[in-house]
Amino acid sequence: MAARIEISTKNHQLYVMDGIRLIKAYPIAVGKMLTPTPEGTYKIINKQPNPGGPFGVMWMGLSKPTYGIHGTDDPSSIGRDMSHGCIRMQNADVQELSSMVPIGTVVRIHKWFYQNYIP
Repeated sequence: MAARIEISTKNHQLYVMDGIRLIKAYPIAVGKMLTPTPEGTYKIINKQPNPGGPFGVMWMGLSKPTYGIHGTDDPSSIGRDMSHGCIRMQNADVQELSSMVPIGTVVRIHKWFYQNYIP
């Protein structure tokens, strides 16, 4: 089981970490200039498969209201600053991630994250 999720908004990457060990990295989309992804430390507070709308096959809500990690109906947005602040993932990736992390998992969002750096 993963200890935490680290997100680098500049690298467009989500890292699943167990201590200092990288378990898996995924490409993501983050918020655009007018609706940036908020930096900080949050937790996954809920999961909802097939939430409908533009959220793809999975929604994982964060402890920051209205923000989450979710799938997308626009896979071409991955790797770009395109969202309204949420973290978008390929549908297959968000399904895999959801099966790896429980509710309560810590999610840290930074501009930069270096795998060998533990804040």
